[in-house]
Amino acid sequence: MTVQLNHTIVSARDARATADFLVDVLGLEPAVAFGPFLVVRTANEVSLDVLEVAEDIAPQHYAFLVSESEFDQVFGRVRERGLTYWADPHHHRPGEINTNDGGRGVYFDDPNGHRLEILTVPYGG
Repeated sequence: MTVQLNHTIVSARDARATADFLVDVLGLEPAVAFGPFLVVRTANEVSLDVLEVAEDIAPQHYAFLVSESEFDQVFGRVRERGLTYWADPHHHRPGEINTNDGGRGVYFDDPNGHRLEILTVPYGG
């Protein structure tokens, strides 16, 4: 049996601002409207379906596997935007990146408090 993640819903206070943030920072194609969602598609065809909600948003974690050159590009955009970043998901090591599993990784928050991660080597490398 082949099971693949197809999409996940990303709750947002402002769907357009959140979709634009994901597209701009991660260097993805523009979001496409589909019903109430703004769909942001990644290279492996998993989509982040951004949905505007009025209720409180529970922060989620979204990790993106990137190449070394993509890491440099995305991390450059994180710094250009003046975003705070951390080497860990618990926000204990601000202003640092990690070198877990022989790669590089960094965490930063989206406008809704979701914790985004870019990493060059999957966990367990």
